[in-house]
Amino acid sequence: MELESQALEILRSVGINRGQIVLDFGCGSGTYTIPAAKIVGEQGRVYALDKDKKALDELMRKAKLAGLKNVERMDTSGELKIDLPEESVDVVLLFDILHSYYYPQIDERRGLLEEIYRILKPSGFISVWPKHMESEAHDEIESADFYLESEYTGTLIHNDHDREKGKAFNFKKRRWSKKQVI
Repeated sequence: MELESQALEILRSVGINRGQIVLDFGCGSGTYTIPAAKIVGEQGRVYALDKDKKALDELMRKAKLAGLKNVERMDTSGELKIDLPEESVDVVLLFDILHSYYYPQIDERRGLLEEIYRILKPSGFISVWPKHMESEAHDEIESADFYLESEYTGTLIHNDHDREKGKAFNFKKRRWSKKQVI
């Protein structure tokens, strides 16, 4: 349970609040999904998206055991399209996901960021732990019409159990997109 309380603390520190709609992109077996669902409560929802079906099975088993009815499973085969409406999500968690192992081509990462931009509410934010790609992540995210709003420095959880020092960065959508300027 110590791991979960640490995840709760991390998520509260990055800005997850009651009633929000959260997408945990690349959620695995739920290290952050279950605590996020507890924070957002019954008024909120957490979409758990992953391509690992066994991990999602485990996550849903954990959610059921915890009595959580606000976690929605989203199976994917790795495509960049996220099956959610435009501007429908308050927070997107990209913890140890945005890097060249999962998305080796910059165009793939750009496509992912464009899709996240599409589903993110104007007041929403993405929280990114750019493990393995710290140097390029900021530039790539900012070039996708986001700006850095805040950062969390502290212990983060990797691979469902490893703890390590790191930084998570919160980016918000730019109000006036460079794409709209002619």
